[in-house]
Amino acid sequence: MTAAQAMAAATARLRAAGVPDPARDARLLLAHAAQVDAARVTLIAPEDIAPEIAERYDALISLRAVRVPVSHLVGERSFYGRRFKVSSDVLDPRPETETLIEAALAEPFASVLDIGTGSGCILVTLLAERTSAVGTGTDLSEAACLQASANAVLHGVAPRAEVIQSDWFGTVRGHYDLIVSNPPYLASEEMDHVAPELRDHEPRMALTDEADGLTAYRVLAAMGPAHLEPGGRLICEIGWTQAADVVEIFHRAGWEQVICLPDLDGRDRVICARTPPQTA
Repeated sequence: MTAAQAMAAATARLRAAGVPDPARDARLLLAHAAQVDAARVTLIAPEDIAPEIAERYDALISLRAVRVPVSHLVGERSFYGRRFKVSSDVLDPRPETETLIEAALAEPFASVLDIGTGSGCILVTLLAERTSAVGTGTDLSEAACLQASANAVLHGVAPRAEVIQSDWFGTVRGHYDLIVSNPPYLASEEMDHVAPELRDHEPRMALTDEADGLTAYRVLAAMGPAHLEPGGRLICEIGWTQAADVVEIFHRAGWEQVICLPDLDGRDRVICARTPPQTA
C-alpha cells in the first residue's frame, strides 16, 4: 500500500466515524507516524508505506476515530506561531484565544498574572512577546502546572515565569500590571452538546463551572483588584453569548472601561476592564 492509498483509506474511516475534516487529520497523522513534516506528505504519497509506519498510522487513526484529539495524538498544538506541548491534562490552545493575546499586547506591561494557566500558552506567549516582562501562572491542577512549566522551559521564558498551584487567587501574592484568564465558561447543561473531543478528552474543570458558566467572572471581578496595580488591566476570554452578563458583572464590581472585543469570526470573545486609578 502506498502512503496515498493509506491516507485515502484513513480519510474514509474517519469520515464514517463523523470526524470533522477527515482528510486534514489523516494527513497530519500520517506525517506524525512517518516522522516527516506535514508539508512533505505529498512527496511521500507515491511511495510504499513501511510496515512499522503503517502499524503506527493504523493505531493513530483508530484513536482519532473514537475522537481523541489530533493534538493529544501528536502531543502538541500551534498557538500564536509557537508549538505548545499538550495532553489530556490541559485545555488545548485555540485560535480564538489569540484575540486575548492581541488585546494584552496592545499596551505595555511589566508583570502579568495568568489565572487558570493550563498549558501555559497565554502566559508563555506574553512573556515570549514581551522579553522584559515577568509573570505568574496559577492552576488548581498539579498536572497542568507541570505542563505549563514544561512549555515555559520549551520557549525559553522559565527564568521569568513562576507557575504555582492555586485555587483562583488563593496563593497569589503581590500586584501585577495585567491579569489574564481563559476560565471555564460553559454552563453545566451545555456540556452534553459540545464535541466529543472536548467532552471526553479535555479536563472537565477547564471547560465548565458546573453551574451557569459565570462563576469565574464573579471571582475575577471581585478578587482581581486586590492583585492589580492602580489602573491595571484584566483581560479574559468569554463564551460568545456571555458578553452582556460578564460586562454587567464587572460594572457592578466597580471596574472601569469595560469593553468586549470580537474574535476573527466576529463573535464576542474577550472582555477588557481596568481598575480605577485609586485602586490599590
